[in-house]
Amino acid sequence: MNTNPGAAGLFQVSVDKPKIDTFEHCWAQVVGAGRANEGLRADWQAHLKLVHTTCGFKYVRFHGLYHDDMHVIHEVDGKHVYNFQYIDALFDAMLDMGVRPFVEFGFCPSLIATEVDTVFWWKGNGSPPKQLDQWSDLVRATVDHWIKRYGLEEVRTWYFECWNEVSGVLLSGGERRLRNPQPNLHQFFTGSRSQYYALYECTVKAVKQLDAALRVGGPATSNFVPDTRFDQDWEDYEVQKQLEKVNSAEKFSKAETHRNLQVEDIDSLHWRPVWVEHFLQWCYSRQLPVDFVSCHPYPTDWALDTSGNMSKRVRGLQATPDDLAHVRRIVAQSPYPSAEIHLTEWSSSPSSRDHAHDEVPVAIYIVRTMLASLNLVDTIAYWTFTDVFEEEGCGVSPFHGGFGLLNLQGIPKPAFHAFRLLSRLGTEVLGRDENAGIITRNSDGLISAIMFHYPAGVKTSPPPAYNDPEAAEDLLRVGSPEKRKLVLKALPPGSSFRVERLYPGGPGDVKTAYRRLGSPSSLGRQTTRELLDYAMRLDVSYIQADRNGELVLEEEMPPWSLTAVFQLKAES
Repeated sequence: MNTNPGAAGLFQVSVDKPKIDTFEHCWAQVVGAGRANEGLRADWQAHLKLVHTTCGFKYVRFHGLYHDDMHVIHEVDGKHVYNFQYIDALFDAMLDMGVRPFVEFGFCPSLIATEVDTVFWWKGNGSPPKQLDQWSDLVRATVDHWIKRYGLEEVRTWYFECWNEVSGVLLSGGERRLRNPQPNLHQFFTGSRSQYYALYECTVKAVKQLDAALRVGGPATSNFVPDTRFDQDWEDYEVQKQLEKVNSAEKFSKAETHRNLQVEDIDSLHWRPVWVEHFLQWCYSRQLPVDFVSCHPYPTDWALDTSGNMSKRVRGLQATPDDLAHVRRIVAQSPYPSAEIHLTEWSSSPSSRDHAHDEVPVAIYIVRTMLASLNLVDTIAYWTFTDVFEEEGCGVSPFHGGFGLLNLQGIPKPAFHAFRLLSRLGTEVLGRDENAGIITRNSDGLISAIMFHYPAGVKTSPPPAYNDPEAAEDLLRVGSPEKRKLVLKALPPGSSFRVERLYPGGPGDVKTAYRRLGSPSSLGRQTTRELLDYAMRLDVSYIQADRNGELVLEEEMPPWSLTAVFQLKAES
Protein backbone atom coordinates (compact mmCIF):
# COMPACT_ATOMS: atom_id res chain seq x y z
CA MET A 1 0.00 0.00 0.00
CA ASN A 2 0.89 3.65 -0.27
CA THR A 3 1.28 3.59 3.46
CA ASN A 4 3.00 5.32 6.28
CA PRO A 5 4.30 2.17 7.98
CA GLY A 6 4.39 2.59 11.72
CA ALA A 7 2.45 1.38 14.70
CA ALA A 8 -0.56 3.52 13.85
CA GLY A 9 -1.35 1.30 10.85
CA LEU A 10 -2.04 4.14 8.38
CA PHE A 11 -3.20 2.99 4.93
CA GLN A 12 -3.40 5.92 2.53
CA VAL A 13 -3.89 6.03 -1.22
CA SER A 14 -5.06 8.48 -3.88
CA VAL A 15 -7.59 6.54 -5.90
CA ASP A 16 -6.87 8.49 -9.10
CA LYS A 17 -3.35 7.06 -9.24
CA PRO A 18 -2.43 4.24 -11.65
CA LYS A 19 -2.79 0.67 -10.45
CA ILE A 20 0.35 -0.98 -9.08
CA ASP A 21 -0.70 -4.52 -10.01
CA THR A 22 -3.59 -6.66 -11.24
CA PHE A 23 -4.78 -10.08 -10.11
CA GLU A 24 -7.49 -12.64 -10.67
CA HIS A 25 -9.63 -14.08 -7.89
CA CYS A 26 -7.88 -17.45 -7.67
CA TRP A 27 -9.98 -18.29 -4.59
CA ALA A 28 -13.32 -17.85 -6.38
CA GLN A 29 -12.89 -20.31 -9.26
CA VAL A 30 -13.22 -23.76 -7.66
CA VAL A 31 -14.65 -25.04 -4.39
CA GLY A 32 -14.64 -28.58 -3.03
CA ALA A 33 -17.30 -31.00 -1.83
CA GLY A 34 -17.33 -34.53 -0.44
CA ARG A 35 -18.63 -37.05 -2.94
CA ALA A 36 -20.87 -37.13 -5.98
CA ASN A 37 -23.79 -38.94 -4.36
CA GLU A 38 -24.07 -36.26 -1.67
CA GLY A 39 -24.67 -33.80 -4.50
CA LEU A 40 -28.01 -35.46 -5.23
CA ARG A 41 -29.34 -34.13 -1.91
CA ALA A 42 -31.59 -31.07 -1.86
CA ASP A 43 -29.63 -29.43 0.99
CA TRP A 44 -26.28 -29.91 -0.81
CA GLN A 45 -27.69 -28.25 -3.91
CA ALA A 46 -29.20 -25.39 -1.91
CA HIS A 47 -25.86 -24.81 -0.20
CA LEU A 48 -24.03 -24.79 -3.54
CA LYS A 49 -26.46 -22.26 -4.96
CA LEU A 50 -25.92 -19.97 -1.96
CA VAL A 51 -22.11 -20.00 -2.12
CA HIS A 52 -22.20 -19.61 -5.90
CA THR A 53 -24.40 -16.51 -5.77
CA THR A 54 -22.63 -14.90 -2.79
CA CYS A 55 -18.99 -16.00 -3.14
CA GLY A 56 -18.80 -16.41 -6.91
CA PHE A 57 -17.51 -19.99 -7.11
CA LYS A 58 -17.61 -21.17 -10.74
CA TYR A 59 -16.63 -24.85 -10.44
CA VAL A 60 -17.12 -27.59 -7.87
CA ARG A 61 -14.90 -30.65 -7.41
CA PHE A 62 -15.79 -33.81 -5.50
CA HIS A 63 -14.81 -37.46 -5.07
CA GLY A 64 -16.75 -40.56 -5.95
CA LEU A 65 -17.93 -39.93 -9.51
CA TYR A 66 -17.45 -43.65 -10.23
CA HIS A 67 -18.25 -44.91 -6.75
CA ASP A 68 -20.72 -47.79 -6.71
CA ASP A 69 -23.48 -45.61 -5.25
CA MET A 70 -23.59 -43.67 -8.54
CA HIS A 71 -24.45 -46.93 -10.37
CA VAL A 72 -22.43 -46.04 -13.46
CA ILE A 73 -21.34 -49.51 -14.57
CA HIS A 74 -23.06 -52.91 -14.59
CA GLU A 75 -22.41 -56.26 -16.21
CA VAL A 76 -25.08 -57.71 -18.49
CA ASP A 77 -24.44 -61.00 -20.31
CA GLY A 78 -20.72 -60.66 -19.69
CA LYS A 79 -20.53 -57.12 -21.10
CA HIS A 80 -20.14 -53.79 -19.34
CA VAL A 81 -23.14 -51.51 -19.60
CA TYR A 82 -23.03 -47.84 -18.54
CA ASN A 83 -25.76 -45.86 -16.82
CA PHE A 84 -25.24 -42.12 -16.36
CA GLN A 85 -28.63 -41.15 -14.95
CA TYR A 86 -27.37 -40.23 -11.46
CA ILE A 87 -24.48 -38.24 -12.92
CA ASP A 88 -26.90 -36.52 -15.30
CA ALA A 89 -29.17 -35.50 -12.42
CA LEU A 90 -26.22 -34.03 -10.50
CA PHE A 91 -24.57 -32.24 -13.42
CA ASP A 92 -27.90 -30.88 -14.69
CA ALA A 93 -28.59 -29.35 -11.28
CA MET A 94 -25.11 -27.82 -11.07
CA LEU A 95 -25.13 -26.40 -14.59
CA ASP A 96 -28.65 -25.02 -14.17
CA MET A 97 -27.43 -22.89 -11.25
CA GLY A 98 -24.33 -21.74 -13.18
CA VAL A 99 -21.70 -24.03 -11.62
CA ARG A 100 -19.49 -26.25 -13.79
CA PRO A 101 -17.85 -29.53 -12.79
CA PHE A 102 -14.15 -29.80 -12.08
CA VAL A 103 -14.21 -33.52 -12.81
CA GLU A 104 -12.23 -35.91 -10.62
CA PHE A 105 -12.13 -39.39 -12.17
CA GLY A 106 -12.43 -41.85 -9.25
CA PHE A 107 -13.01 -44.05 -7.28
CA CYS A 108 -12.74 -47.38 -9.07
CA PRO A 109 -16.05 -49.22 -9.54
CA SER A 110 -15.80 -52.55 -7.72
CA LEU A 111 -16.76 -54.36 -10.93
CA ILE A 112 -13.43 -53.47 -12.56
CA ALA A 113 -11.21 -53.01 -9.46
CA THR A 114 -8.19 -55.20 -8.77
CA GLU A 115 -9.31 -55.71 -5.18
CA VAL A 116 -11.78 -54.46 -2.61
CA ASP A 117 -9.74 -52.05 -0.49
CA THR A 118 -12.02 -49.29 0.67
CA VAL A 119 -12.01 -46.04 2.61
CA PHE A 120 -14.75 -44.35 4.68
CA TRP A 121 -18.01 -45.89 5.83
CA TRP A 122 -19.38 -45.56 2.31
CA LYS A 123 -16.50 -47.75 1.06
CA GLY A 124 -14.76 -45.75 -1.63
CA ASN A 125 -12.55 -48.19 -3.52
CA GLY A 126 -8.99 -46.88 -3.91
CA SER A 127 -7.86 -49.89 -5.91
CA PRO A 128 -6.48 -49.46 -9.45
CA PRO A 129 -8.55 -51.07 -12.22
CA LYS A 130 -7.91 -54.70 -13.15
CA GLN A 131 -7.39 -53.77 -16.78
CA LEU A 132 -6.50 -50.32 -18.02
CA ASP A 133 -8.56 -50.78 -21.17
CA GLN A 134 -11.66 -51.22 -18.99
CA TRP A 135 -10.90 -47.93 -17.26
CA SER A 136 -10.17 -46.25 -20.59
CA ASP A 137 -13.50 -47.44 -22.02
CA LEU A 138 -15.33 -46.12 -18.95
CA VAL A 139 -13.69 -42.68 -19.13
CA ARG A 140 -14.20 -42.42 -22.88
CA ALA A 141 -17.86 -43.41 -22.64
CA THR A 142 -18.44 -40.92 -19.83
CA VAL A 143 -16.90 -37.94 -21.61
CA ASP A 144 -18.56 -38.88 -24.90
CA HIS A 145 -21.90 -38.94 -23.06
CA TRP A 146 -21.24 -35.45 -21.67
CA ILE A 147 -20.33 -34.09 -25.10
CA LYS A 148 -23.56 -35.44 -26.57
CA ARG A 149 -25.65 -34.19 -23.65
CA TYR A 150 -24.13 -30.75 -23.04
CA GLY A 151 -22.28 -29.96 -26.27
CA LEU A 152 -18.57 -29.90 -27.03
CA GLU A 153 -18.14 -26.17 -26.44
CA GLU A 154 -19.53 -26.52 -22.91
CA VAL A 155 -17.44 -29.58 -22.04
CA ARG A 156 -14.31 -27.79 -23.29
CA THR A 157 -14.75 -25.36 -20.38
CA TRP A 158 -14.48 -28.19 -17.83
CA TYR A 159 -11.40 -29.72 -16.22
CA PHE A 160 -10.60 -33.43 -15.93
CA GLU A 161 -8.37 -34.56 -13.05
CA CYS A 162 -7.06 -38.11 -12.82
CA TRP A 163 -7.88 -39.52 -9.36
CA ASN A 164 -7.24 -37.94 -5.95
CA GLU A 165 -4.36 -38.11 -3.44
CA VAL A 166 -2.55 -41.06 -4.91
CA SER A 167 0.57 -41.38 -2.72
CA GLY A 168 1.33 -45.02 -1.88
CA VAL A 169 3.25 -46.61 1.01
CA LEU A 170 5.49 -49.66 1.13
CA LEU A 171 7.37 -51.09 4.09
CA SER A 172 10.57 -53.07 3.58
CA GLY A 173 9.88 -56.68 2.73
CA GLY A 174 6.99 -55.73 0.45
CA GLU A 175 4.35 -55.19 3.13
CA ARG A 176 1.94 -52.55 1.94
CA ARG A 177 0.67 -50.09 4.50
CA LEU A 178 -1.96 -47.38 4.48
CA ARG A 179 -0.65 -44.21 2.88
CA ASN A 180 -1.87 -42.28 5.85
CA PRO A 181 -3.54 -43.93 8.84
CA GLN A 182 -5.59 -40.88 9.79
CA PRO A 183 -9.15 -42.14 9.28
CA ASN A 184 -10.40 -39.60 6.77
CA LEU A 185 -7.38 -39.57 4.45
CA HIS A 186 -6.07 -43.10 3.94
CA GLN A 187 -6.35 -45.42 0.97
CA PHE A 188 -7.44 -43.01 -1.72
CA PHE A 189 -5.16 -45.00 -4.02
CA THR A 190 -3.67 -48.36 -3.10
CA GLY A 191 -1.38 -48.62 -6.09
CA SER A 192 2.18 -47.45 -6.65
CA ARG A 193 3.47 -44.33 -8.35
CA SER A 194 4.09 -46.22 -11.59
CA GLN A 195 0.56 -47.63 -11.46
CA TYR A 196 -0.81 -44.12 -11.14
CA TYR A 197 1.29 -42.92 -14.05
CA ALA A 198 -0.10 -45.73 -16.20
CA LEU A 199 -3.60 -44.75 -15.09
CA TYR A 200 -2.94 -41.13 -16.03
CA GLU A 201 -1.65 -42.15 -19.44
CA CYS A 202 -4.73 -44.17 -20.30
CA THR A 203 -7.01 -41.44 -18.88
CA VAL A 204 -5.49 -38.56 -20.82
CA LYS A 205 -5.46 -40.58 -24.02
CA ALA A 206 -9.10 -41.61 -23.59
CA VAL A 207 -10.19 -38.00 -23.12
CA LYS A 208 -8.01 -36.51 -25.84
CA GLN A 209 -9.18 -39.10 -28.37
CA LEU A 210 -12.57 -37.42 -28.17
CA ASP A 211 -11.26 -33.86 -28.41
CA ALA A 212 -7.71 -32.58 -28.08
CA ALA A 213 -8.89 -29.32 -26.51
CA LEU A 214 -10.33 -31.01 -23.41
CA ARG A 215 -8.19 -30.18 -20.37
CA VAL A 216 -6.65 -33.05 -18.40
CA GLY A 217 -4.18 -32.95 -15.51
CA GLY A 218 -2.78 -34.40 -12.29
CA PRO A 219 -1.15 -35.82 -10.21
CA ALA A 220 -3.55 -34.62 -7.47
CA THR A 221 -1.14 -35.59 -4.69
CA SER A 222 -1.73 -34.75 -1.04
CA ASN A 223 0.16 -32.34 1.17
CA PHE A 224 3.80 -31.28 0.88
CA VAL A 225 6.73 -33.09 2.52
CA PRO A 226 10.23 -31.92 3.53
CA ASP A 227 12.16 -35.09 2.60
CA THR A 228 12.58 -38.01 0.20
CA ARG A 229 9.87 -40.33 1.49
CA PHE A 230 7.97 -40.23 -1.83
CA ASP A 231 10.96 -40.38 -4.16
CA GLN A 232 10.47 -44.06 -4.93
CA ASP A 233 7.54 -46.04 -6.29
CA TRP A 234 6.07 -46.33 -2.77
CA GLU A 235 6.37 -44.14 0.30
CA ASP A 236 9.38 -45.11 2.40
CA TYR A 237 8.47 -45.83 6.03
CA GLU A 238 11.78 -47.47 6.94
CA VAL A 239 12.63 -44.67 9.37
CA GLN A 240 9.35 -45.35 11.18
CA LYS A 241 10.34 -48.98 11.67
CA GLN A 242 13.71 -47.90 13.03
CA LEU A 243 12.01 -45.65 15.55
CA GLU A 244 9.69 -48.41 16.66
CA LYS A 245 12.58 -50.82 17.23
CA VAL A 246 15.46 -48.62 18.35
CA ASN A 247 15.20 -45.52 20.47
CA SER A 248 18.20 -43.94 18.86
CA ALA A 249 18.36 -40.22 18.21
CA GLU A 250 21.59 -40.75 16.28
CA LYS A 251 19.97 -43.14 13.79
CA PHE A 252 16.98 -40.89 13.57
CA SER A 253 19.03 -37.83 12.74
CA LYS A 254 20.61 -39.62 9.77
CA ALA A 255 17.30 -40.67 8.24
CA GLU A 256 16.46 -39.22 4.86
CA THR A 257 12.71 -39.45 5.38
CA HIS A 258 10.20 -37.96 7.82
CA ARG A 259 12.46 -35.03 8.62
CA ASN A 260 9.54 -33.24 10.20
CA LEU A 261 9.90 -35.70 13.10
CA GLN A 262 13.52 -34.69 13.58
CA VAL A 263 13.24 -30.95 14.18
CA GLU A 264 11.43 -28.63 16.53
CA ASP A 265 10.93 -25.95 13.88
CA ILE A 266 9.27 -27.60 10.89
CA ASP A 267 9.41 -24.32 8.97
CA SER A 268 13.19 -24.63 8.85
CA LEU A 269 12.73 -27.51 6.38
CA HIS A 270 12.37 -27.35 2.61
CA TRP A 271 8.83 -28.44 1.80
CA ARG A 272 7.94 -29.68 -1.66
CA PRO A 273 4.95 -31.15 -3.48
CA VAL A 274 4.74 -34.92 -3.85
CA TRP A 275 5.61 -36.34 -7.29
CA VAL A 276 4.91 -33.12 -9.24
CA GLU A 277 8.37 -32.62 -10.70
CA HIS A 278 8.86 -36.33 -11.43
CA PHE A 279 5.34 -36.58 -12.89
CA LEU A 280 5.99 -33.78 -15.37
CA GLN A 281 9.29 -35.29 -16.48
CA TRP A 282 7.70 -38.73 -16.86
CA CYS A 283 4.81 -37.35 -18.92
CA TYR A 284 7.28 -35.54 -21.15
CA SER A 285 9.25 -38.76 -21.68
CA ARG A 286 6.00 -40.39 -22.81
CA GLN A 287 4.94 -37.35 -24.87
CA LEU A 288 1.71 -37.07 -22.89
CA PRO A 289 -0.31 -33.85 -22.57
CA VAL A 290 -0.51 -32.11 -19.19
CA ASP A 291 -2.93 -29.20 -19.33
CA PHE A 292 -2.79 -28.49 -15.62
CA VAL A 293 -0.90 -29.52 -12.50
CA SER A 294 -2.81 -30.25 -9.29
CA CYS A 295 -1.82 -30.90 -5.68
CA HIS A 296 -3.08 -30.16 -2.16
CA PRO A 297 -0.97 -27.74 -0.07
CA TYR A 298 -2.52 -28.10 3.38
CA PRO A 299 -0.37 -26.05 5.82
CA THR A 300 0.28 -28.99 8.17
CA ASP A 301 2.88 -31.73 8.57
CA TRP A 302 0.54 -34.68 9.29
CA ALA A 303 3.51 -36.90 10.11
CA LEU A 304 3.39 -40.17 11.98
CA ASP A 305 4.73 -40.08 15.49
CA THR A 306 6.50 -43.10 16.96
CA SER A 307 3.23 -44.65 18.08
CA GLY A 308 1.74 -44.51 14.61
CA ASN A 309 -0.38 -41.44 15.40
CA MET A 310 -0.41 -38.14 13.58
CA SER A 311 1.81 -35.43 15.04
CA LYS A 312 -0.59 -32.87 13.54
CA ARG A 313 1.60 -29.81 13.63
CA VAL A 314 0.74 -26.69 11.66
CA ARG A 315 3.25 -24.79 9.58
CA GLY A 316 4.05 -21.10 9.51
CA LEU A 317 1.88 -18.30 8.17
CA GLN A 318 3.85 -18.16 4.93
CA ALA A 319 3.57 -21.90 4.27
CA THR A 320 0.82 -21.67 1.66
CA PRO A 321 2.23 -18.69 -0.31
CA ASP A 322 5.67 -20.33 -0.21
CA ASP A 323 4.27 -23.67 -1.35
CA LEU A 324 2.37 -22.04 -4.20
CA ALA A 325 5.44 -20.13 -5.32
CA HIS A 326 7.43 -23.37 -5.27
CA VAL A 327 4.89 -25.18 -7.45
CA ARG A 328 4.90 -22.24 -9.83
CA ARG A 329 8.71 -22.45 -10.16
CA ILE A 330 8.56 -26.20 -10.79
CA VAL A 331 5.99 -25.78 -13.55
CA ALA A 332 7.80 -22.81 -15.10
CA GLN A 333 11.03 -24.83 -15.31
CA SER A 334 9.31 -28.00 -16.55
CA PRO A 335 8.60 -29.17 -20.11
CA TYR A 336 5.06 -27.80 -19.54
CA PRO A 337 5.70 -24.16 -18.56
CA SER A 338 2.26 -23.01 -19.74
CA ALA A 339 0.34 -25.63 -17.75
CA GLU A 340 -2.27 -24.16 -15.43
CA ILE A 341 -1.86 -24.73 -11.69
CA HIS A 342 -4.89 -25.83 -9.69
CA LEU A 343 -4.65 -26.47 -5.95
CA THR A 344 -7.72 -28.68 -5.89
CA GLU A 345 -7.94 -28.89 -2.09
CA TRP A 346 -6.89 -26.37 0.54
CA SER A 347 -7.95 -25.48 4.07
CA SER A 348 -6.34 -24.66 7.41
CA SER A 349 -6.13 -28.41 8.09
CA PRO A 350 -7.15 -31.69 6.40
CA SER A 351 -9.43 -32.80 9.23
CA SER A 352 -13.23 -32.73 9.14
CA ARG A 353 -13.25 -32.64 12.94
CA ASP A 354 -11.06 -29.57 13.48
CA HIS A 355 -13.14 -27.11 15.48
CA ALA A 356 -10.98 -24.24 14.23
CA HIS A 357 -12.99 -24.47 10.98
CA ASP A 358 -16.06 -23.08 12.78
CA GLU A 359 -14.38 -20.05 14.34
CA VAL A 360 -13.50 -16.49 13.29
CA PRO A 361 -9.67 -16.98 13.27
CA VAL A 362 -9.88 -19.29 10.26
CA ALA A 363 -11.77 -16.58 8.35
CA ILE A 364 -9.00 -14.09 9.06
CA TYR A 365 -6.42 -16.71 8.12
CA ILE A 366 -8.18 -17.29 4.79
CA VAL A 367 -8.18 -13.58 3.96
CA ARG A 368 -4.55 -13.15 4.93
CA THR A 369 -3.40 -16.21 2.99
CA MET A 370 -5.36 -15.43 -0.17
CA LEU A 371 -4.07 -11.85 -0.25
CA ALA A 372 -0.52 -13.14 0.25
CA SER A 373 -0.93 -15.58 -2.66
CA LEU A 374 -1.97 -13.29 -5.50
CA ASN A 375 -0.87 -14.26 -9.02
CA LEU A 376 0.87 -17.47 -7.94
CA VAL A 377 -1.59 -20.09 -9.22
CA ASP A 378 -4.76 -20.27 -11.28
CA THR A 379 -7.04 -21.64 -8.57
CA ILE A 380 -7.08 -22.50 -4.88
CA ALA A 381 -10.09 -24.69 -4.11
CA TYR A 382 -11.33 -24.37 -0.55
CA TRP A 383 -12.23 -27.73 0.97
CA THR A 384 -15.30 -27.65 1.29
CA PHE A 385 -18.40 -25.47 0.79
CA THR A 386 -20.73 -27.59 2.97
CA ASP A 387 -20.82 -29.86 6.00
CA VAL A 388 -22.94 -32.26 3.95
CA PHE A 389 -19.77 -34.34 4.00
CA GLU A 390 -19.70 -37.93 5.15
CA GLU A 391 -16.12 -39.19 5.15
CA GLU A 392 -16.37 -39.67 8.91
CA GLY A 393 -20.13 -39.98 8.89
CA CYS A 394 -22.55 -37.29 9.95
CA GLY A 395 -21.21 -34.71 12.38
CA VAL A 396 -22.31 -35.32 15.95
CA SER A 397 -23.46 -31.72 16.43
CA PRO A 398 -24.41 -28.73 14.27
CA PHE A 399 -20.89 -27.32 14.71
CA HIS A 400 -18.41 -30.19 14.88
CA GLY A 401 -15.36 -28.77 13.09
CA GLY A 402 -16.55 -29.77 9.63
CA PHE A 403 -14.78 -28.46 6.55
CA GLY A 404 -17.78 -26.55 5.22
CA LEU A 405 -18.33 -22.85 4.74
CA LEU A 406 -21.91 -23.75 5.69
CA ASN A 407 -22.91 -26.23 8.36
CA LEU A 408 -25.34 -29.09 7.79
CA GLN A 409 -28.32 -26.78 8.35
CA GLY A 410 -26.95 -24.29 5.81
CA ILE A 411 -25.84 -21.79 8.47
CA PRO A 412 -22.82 -19.76 7.30
CA LYS A 413 -19.63 -19.93 9.34
CA PRO A 414 -17.19 -17.00 9.51
CA ALA A 415 -15.12 -18.56 6.70
CA PHE A 416 -18.12 -18.05 4.40
CA HIS A 417 -17.83 -14.30 4.94
CA ALA A 418 -14.11 -14.40 4.17
CA PHE A 419 -14.84 -15.66 0.67
CA ARG A 420 -17.92 -13.47 0.25
CA LEU A 421 -15.94 -10.32 1.02
CA LEU A 422 -12.90 -11.38 -1.00
CA SER A 423 -15.17 -11.93 -4.01
CA ARG A 424 -16.21 -8.26 -3.89
CA LEU A 425 -12.69 -6.92 -4.31
CA GLY A 426 -11.65 -5.37 -7.60
CA THR A 427 -8.80 -6.76 -9.68
CA GLU A 428 -6.60 -3.64 -9.77
CA VAL A 429 -4.32 -3.19 -6.77
CA LEU A 430 -3.94 0.37 -5.52
CA GLY A 431 -2.24 -0.54 -2.25
CA ARG A 432 -1.29 -3.73 -0.45
CA ASP A 433 0.24 -4.89 2.81
CA GLU A 434 0.35 -8.68 3.17
CA ASN A 435 0.12 -8.39 6.95
CA ALA A 436 -2.69 -5.85 7.10
CA GLY A 437 -4.85 -5.54 4.00
CA ILE A 438 -5.43 -4.38 0.43
CA ILE A 439 -7.05 -1.53 -1.52
CA THR A 440 -8.46 -2.36 -4.98
CA ARG A 441 -10.40 -0.85 -7.86
CA ASN A 442 -12.84 -2.72 -10.10
CA SER A 443 -13.68 -2.30 -13.79
CA ASP A 444 -16.36 0.28 -12.92
CA GLY A 445 -13.81 2.38 -11.05
CA LEU A 446 -15.29 1.56 -7.64
CA ILE A 447 -12.92 1.26 -4.69
CA SER A 448 -12.88 -1.56 -2.14
CA ALA A 449 -10.57 -2.35 0.74
CA ILE A 450 -10.09 -5.04 3.35
CA MET A 451 -8.13 -4.54 6.55
CA PHE A 452 -7.49 -7.47 8.89
CA HIS A 453 -5.87 -8.14 12.24
CA TYR A 454 -4.13 -11.50 12.51
CA PRO A 455 -2.29 -11.28 15.86
CA ALA A 456 1.44 -10.84 15.34
CA GLY A 457 2.20 -13.32 18.10
CA VAL A 458 0.60 -16.17 16.15
CA LYS A 459 3.25 -17.24 13.65
CA THR A 460 1.38 -20.23 12.22
CA SER A 461 -1.94 -21.04 10.65
CA PRO A 462 -4.66 -21.41 13.32
CA PRO A 463 -3.49 -24.08 15.78
CA PRO A 464 -5.41 -27.33 15.42
CA ALA A 465 -8.42 -28.12 17.57
CA TYR A 466 -9.10 -31.69 16.54
CA ASN A 467 -12.19 -32.87 18.43
CA ASP A 468 -11.41 -30.08 20.90
CA PRO A 469 -13.84 -27.12 20.77
CA GLU A 470 -12.29 -25.59 23.90
CA ALA A 471 -8.92 -25.24 22.16
CA ALA A 472 -10.57 -23.41 19.28
CA GLU A 473 -12.34 -21.08 21.72
CA ASP A 474 -9.10 -20.40 23.61
CA LEU A 475 -7.53 -19.01 20.44
CA LEU A 476 -10.08 -16.19 20.42
CA ARG A 477 -8.40 -14.75 23.51
CA VAL A 478 -4.96 -14.48 21.91
CA GLY A 479 -3.72 -11.04 20.87
CA SER A 480 -4.44 -7.39 21.62
CA PRO A 481 -6.37 -4.68 19.74
CA GLU A 482 -4.54 -2.71 17.05
CA LYS A 483 -5.33 0.64 15.47
CA ARG A 484 -5.90 0.93 11.73
CA LYS A 485 -6.56 4.07 9.71
CA LEU A 486 -7.74 3.99 6.11
CA VAL A 487 -7.47 7.20 4.06
CA LEU A 488 -8.77 7.35 0.49
CA LYS A 489 -8.15 10.56 -1.46
CA ALA A 490 -9.35 11.95 -4.81
CA LEU A 491 -12.79 10.40 -4.49
CA PRO A 492 -15.90 12.10 -5.86
CA PRO A 493 -17.13 14.30 -2.99
CA GLY A 494 -19.85 12.60 -0.98
CA SER A 495 -19.04 9.10 -2.26
CA SER A 496 -20.85 6.51 -0.15
CA PHE A 497 -19.23 3.37 1.26
CA ARG A 498 -20.59 0.28 2.98
CA VAL A 499 -18.46 -0.97 5.87
CA GLU A 500 -18.70 -4.58 7.10
CA ARG A 501 -16.93 -5.86 10.19
CA LEU A 502 -16.31 -9.42 11.38
CA TYR A 503 -14.91 -9.99 14.87
CA PRO A 504 -15.22 -12.54 17.68
CA GLY A 505 -18.55 -12.24 19.45
CA GLY A 506 -20.07 -9.97 16.81
CA PRO A 507 -22.65 -10.62 14.09
CA GLY A 508 -21.50 -13.42 11.80
CA ASP A 509 -19.65 -15.23 14.60
CA VAL A 510 -22.25 -17.96 14.74
CA LYS A 511 -20.15 -20.35 16.82
CA THR A 512 -20.12 -17.88 19.72
CA ALA A 513 -23.89 -17.47 19.38
CA TYR A 514 -24.22 -21.26 19.40
CA ARG A 515 -22.13 -21.46 22.59
CA ARG A 516 -24.42 -18.91 24.24
CA LEU A 517 -27.26 -21.36 23.64
CA GLY A 518 -25.34 -24.05 25.51
CA SER A 519 -24.00 -25.80 22.38
CA PRO A 520 -27.05 -28.03 21.88
CA SER A 521 -26.54 -31.28 19.98
CA SER A 522 -29.71 -30.59 18.00
CA LEU A 523 -31.29 -27.34 16.81
CA GLY A 524 -35.00 -26.60 16.82
CA ARG A 525 -36.51 -25.07 13.71
CA GLN A 526 -36.93 -21.60 15.23
CA THR A 527 -33.43 -21.68 16.70
CA THR A 528 -32.07 -22.67 13.30
CA ARG A 529 -33.80 -19.68 11.68
CA GLU A 530 -32.46 -17.32 14.35
CA LEU A 531 -28.89 -18.60 14.01
CA LEU A 532 -29.14 -18.42 10.22
CA ASP A 533 -30.24 -14.79 10.41
CA TYR A 534 -27.44 -13.97 12.87
CA ALA A 535 -24.82 -15.80 10.82
CA MET A 536 -25.71 -14.09 7.53
CA ARG A 537 -25.26 -10.56 8.90
CA LEU A 538 -22.07 -8.75 9.83
CA ASP A 539 -21.70 -5.48 11.71
CA VAL A 540 -22.62 -2.97 8.95
CA SER A 541 -22.38 0.83 8.78
CA TYR A 542 -22.16 3.49 6.06
CA ILE A 543 -19.74 6.39 5.65
CA GLN A 544 -19.14 9.11 3.05
CA ALA A 545 -16.21 10.99 1.59
CA ASP A 546 -16.07 14.64 2.61
CA ARG A 547 -16.50 17.66 0.33
CA ASN A 548 -12.82 17.39 -0.64
CA GLY A 549 -13.22 13.80 -1.79
CA GLU A 550 -11.39 12.31 1.19
CA LEU A 551 -12.61 9.34 3.18
CA VAL A 552 -11.10 8.60 6.58
CA LEU A 553 -11.90 5.46 8.56
CA GLU A 554 -10.21 4.90 11.92
CA GLU A 555 -10.65 1.52 13.60
CA GLU A 556 -9.43 -0.10 16.77
CA MET A 557 -9.51 -3.65 15.54
CA PRO A 558 -9.76 -6.52 18.00
CA PRO A 559 -7.55 -9.54 17.36
CA TRP A 560 -8.99 -11.91 14.77
CA SER A 561 -11.03 -9.26 13.00
CA LEU A 562 -11.49 -7.73 9.60
CA THR A 563 -13.05 -4.56 8.23
CA ALA A 564 -14.20 -4.44 4.60
CA VAL A 565 -15.04 -1.18 2.82
CA PHE A 566 -16.94 -1.07 -0.49
CA GLN A 567 -17.75 2.01 -2.54
CA LEU A 568 -21.39 2.13 -3.61
CA LYS A 569 -22.52 3.12 -7.09
CA ALA A 570 -23.71 6.70 -7.26
CA GLU A 571 -27.42 7.07 -7.88
CA SER A 572 -28.12 8.33 -11.39
